[in-house]
Amino acid sequence: MINDNTIERFLDNLASPSPTPGGGSVAAIMGSMGAGLVSMVCHLTIGKPAYAAVDNDMRDVLEQAENLRVRLTDLVQADVGVFDQVMAAYRLPRDTDADKDYRSTAIQTALKAATEVPLDCAGLCLQVMQLSQRVAGQGNQGVITDAGVAVVAAAAALRSSELNVRVNAKNIRDRDYADNRLNALNDLLTQARVLEGEVFETVLNRL
Repeated sequence: MINDNTIERFLDNLASPSPTPGGGSVAAIMGSMGAGLVSMVCHLTIGKPAYAAVDNDMRDVLEQAENLRVRLTDLVQADVGVFDQVMAAYRLPRDTDADKDYRSTAIQTALKAATEVPLDCAGLCLQVMQLSQRVAGQGNQGVITDAGVAVVAAAAALRSSELNVRVNAKNIRDRDYADNRLNALNDLLTQARVLEGEVFETVLNRL
């Protein structure tokens, strides 16, 4: 399992000629790192007398951030899985008309799966950004820059996921489905652009 790799081994695999792990896995890792940083800020805020007023809120954020970190980490392997599914579909035989029909259906099914995984990643990354906004405004000032790194990492992960959604959606023949997923993506991007700027400005103002 790719999630069991050391960082060094993962980076070696990333730099290898193999197409997996690739950008989708990297996006999920960036998102999970953003969630991890949100958790860290929470841990360093909870129990501190100076931040007693936000203790309960930080505990709530911590629980959500840890849930997101696990879900995003799971998407590292999921991205590899859907890529392999797409490649396997394209390698199916096309000798007969029946073969061609089966192969075409398999490709379309795989492309939809390969669209959903990065779209899920993008949605989870937006949630990480929303949590980073809460810790940026209320978290321990001594680690406030980590809240800023969290939102930047999650925003980069979301934009990276965008590329994988678009490259797969463009080849989906069911345009109603594809347009629906692209509209969902665009909604996430609109929210993320505003949120990233707001959180970064909050962090700068608390330095």
